[in-house]
Amino acid sequence: MTEKPSVAMSYAKVLGVQGRQDGYLEGSGYIVSWCIGHLVELAPPSTYDEKYVKWNVADLPILPQRWQHLVSASTKKQFGILKKLMHRADVESIICATDAGQCGWVT
Repeated sequence: MTEKPSVAMSYAKVLGVQGRQDGYLEGSGYIVSWCIGHLVELAPPSTYDEKYVKWNVADLPILPQRWQHLVSASTKKQFGILKKLMHRADVESIICATDAGQCGWVT
């Protein structure tokens, strides 16, 4: 899985993968796919408590016991494709070749 389609195309070329599918390439024993921007984002404060719908400085900082995440509306389709690919019976390992910078991390 790469950060964007152009990087996936470069990996696919090197690996000899030519079969184009919807959201990924497959062939020569490999599946190469990509993310599109941020697939998942942190849930808004109102997800944790209705009182956070309207901001109040007295409520800050908001530090949930367990952080929640949501699939971004603009990347929902690609997220579904990746999820399906990762759960295929013939997939034995996954290589994440996305951005290693801080914008690629959710901690």
